[in-house]
Amino acid sequence: MNVKFLSVAEQEFIEAVDYYNDQCQGLGYEFAAEISSTMERIVRFPRAWIKISPRARRCLTNKFPFGVLYQICDDTILVVAIMHMKRDPIHWQERLDQ
Repeated sequence: MNVKFLSVAEQEFIEAVDYYNDQCQGLGYEFAAEISSTMERIVRFPRAWIKISPRARRCLTNKFPFGVLYQICDDTILVVAIMHMKRDPIHWQERLDQ
């Protein structure tokens, strides 16, 4: 499967890496590795994760309070958000409606 990120999801990822690196040197890179591992699980088993809308699913990371919000579009996984689980979920709802 191909993987594509919405630009806003890519920006969320970059901001989270920067935030964690500011908190503790190297922690952002651990976060990036965790997202990479989560993406590998999604690619291997795209339909295994919980549906949160008719078209979108969410896979939680193991070590950080984040989830990867994505849609399956033919042979492509479209990452809609790298979502912090303590943020208001309405924040991502409008992306799912598009």
